[in-house]
Amino acid sequence: MGNRIGPCANRHRATGTFKGKYCNGTWDTVLCWPATSANTTIKQHCPPRYGLDPTKYVYKQCGPTGQWEGRVPGDYSKPQGWTNYSNCYTPEAWRMYKKFYGDKSPAQKQMLRDIAYGARVMEIAGLCLSLLAIAISLFIFFYFRSLKNARTRIHRNLFLAILIHIIISLFEALDWFISTTSHPRSYLIGQGGEIFQTAILCEILVSIKEYTKTVMFMWMLIEGIQLHNMIAISVFSNKPNYKLFYALGWLFPALPTLVWSILNACTYARKCWSLYHFIKSYWIIEAPRAIVISLNLIFLLNIIRVLVTKMRDSNSSEALQARKAVKAAIVLLPLLGITNFVVMIEIQHTDLVNFAIWVTISHFLTSFQGFFISLLYCFLNGEVKMVIKRHWRNYLNHRHHLDSRKSSKTYSAGFTSVTEVVPAETKNAKKKRRFRRKKKRKEPKEILDKVQLTSKSVRMTQCKTPKSQPDESTFGNPMEYITNGVTPVSHHVNN
Repeated sequence: MGNRIGPCANRHRATGTFKGKYCNGTWDTVLCWPATSANTTIKQHCPPRYGLDPTKYVYKQCGPTGQWEGRVPGDYSKPQGWTNYSNCYTPEAWRMYKKFYGDKSPAQKQMLRDIAYGARVMEIAGLCLSLLAIAISLFIFFYFRSLKNARTRIHRNLFLAILIHIIISLFEALDWFISTTSHPRSYLIGQGGEIFQTAILCEILVSIKEYTKTVMFMWMLIEGIQLHNMIAISVFSNKPNYKLFYALGWLFPALPTLVWSILNACTYARKCWSLYHFIKSYWIIEAPRAIVISLNLIFLLNIIRVLVTKMRDSNSSEALQARKAVKAAIVLLPLLGITNFVVMIEIQHTDLVNFAIWVTISHFLTSFQGFFISLLYCFLNGEVKMVIKRHWRNYLNHRHHLDSRKSSKTYSAGFTSVTEVVPAETKNAKKKRRFRRKKKRKEPKEILDKVQLTSKSVRMTQCKTPKSQPDESTFGNPMEYITNGVTPVSHHVNN
């Protein structure tokens, strides 16, 4: 927002004169304060920002000497003084503020801001990388027809949900990053930018973001169900029930998300549902995710048991593919589960080292999640690599074939240009060549006349002696002789 001291002074220039001492109008980087008489406490409504309640008041004290008072009574070291915003915080934001800041020194508070800022930058980088990886994976799954099977069909839905979730998260993170550039003190309270200021749009984006997050978990559950049925009990492995999968993956997450959104709109009167992660109603959408993780864990344990007991000595390709799929699922399940649980874990932030570790791990797992899923289920998948290699070989062979044809045409053109450079023909040679051309042009007409005469004689012979009529196999097709430049007259005359 830039420096607003000048506009603030112009705004309160006509506030009138005070008898005795008074404090000049000032700007505390958030609000603009008018000139105030000495020994006076002034208040105004809290700003409509993330984690603050605009129905409450913020206070500022003008000291007896006509100077704005600092945080400690009698401290006038800062011209703009100190503004008491402690009453503005919502209960959730105040709890979060005390957890992060507490009684830390200004240097420690600045270090906390730097850690939060660095984690946010890492999150944006991870979301960009995940967005690129997921987009490439979806292109591969949709482009190559040989990859359109039951397994990749589930992958495509999972990747599509991740893609939508990443786009909304990236949009929200970039909006936050731009807004906090001019408000560096808001890193830890989650202040938003233009999205936060647009109330209806903000709530809609938050609802879609949480919906797609639940959709991701549900399709991960479907991945676990399909893998478990294929290996453990062999039910629905040949013909999956996609109608049931689509209902479970896309329709079911809408129910808890809709209930949660309506409940927040009716009972949680906070702008853009600020800090909704820390209220109890969040478990309406968080509980299904925890259940999904638990079910997938049960599936994986049973799959591992079956593989250990029944496929220990098997060297078939199906068993090898199953082992690879299980390895990928084992890595993917902790990735999704740890991401969800680490963010919700209540840890003590008194130690800066613990805070830095928690923020780094949670943001890393959340932002790079799409990249790791693409890596496991697409880029490192043996079937995908084989299809891409085959397509690349076909492309190179096609290029080589085109290059060889192009070089052959170039060689022929060069050879023709050389053979055309011959000595000039003599007049007699030209006359002989023209005579041969005229003779060749007359030959087809003469041949056609002979054929017509022959056909007439054949018809006359057929009328006289029908039993001696030659069949086509004996006589042959006259057009073949015309094409080949040979007349069938001698054949008929001999007969």
